[in-house]
Amino acid sequence: MRWLIRLTPRLGFLWLGLGAWGLVVASLVMTEWWNLNPCPLCIFQRVLYMLFGLVAIAGALPRLSARGNKILGVKLALIALGGFLTAAYQSLMQARPDLVIECSYTNPGPIERFVDWLATITQSSLFMPTGLCSSQEWVFLGLSMANWSLVCFLGLGIAALWIAFRSIRRNGWAA
Repeated sequence: MRWLIRLTPRLGFLWLGLGAWGLVVASLVMTEWWNLNPCPLCIFQRVLYMLFGLVAIAGALPRLSARGNKILGVKLALIALGGFLTAAYQSLMQARPDLVIECSYTNPGPIERFVDWLATITQSSLFMPTGLCSSQEWVFLGLSMANWSLVCFLGLGIAALWIAFRSIRRNGWAA
């Protein structure tokens, strides 16, 4: 626990960024090993993990003031909030498909259109949705991948805010 007290904001944001990219790699490996079919919401969450990781690592490179760390932490928390809400919606869709509208390939919403656009411009299987959002193809300890993603986004967002506001508490606003 002592290492956590000595953790600098730059190192903390770097670890968060590497953790987010680790989750992306883990999702790709799991998709390949277990022949999982990612849905548009899964792909969108993957993109948000990539964005979170990119912003966290980019923010860790320069030495930021306490105010800069706060701004970076809030940006990361907002990205994590977007992922949390997407994962929560997918979790609800999986738990109670009668309450929400299923992802649709015939009448796509903004997330489905964005994912389709990414798949089209990149021509990569990384962004190619092949599954249904309400499907629970992988479950570990009673939680689906969407449920685990919800927990991960919550943890990343809280950690980003903790690092940012801890920097302000230690150094003040002007540092």
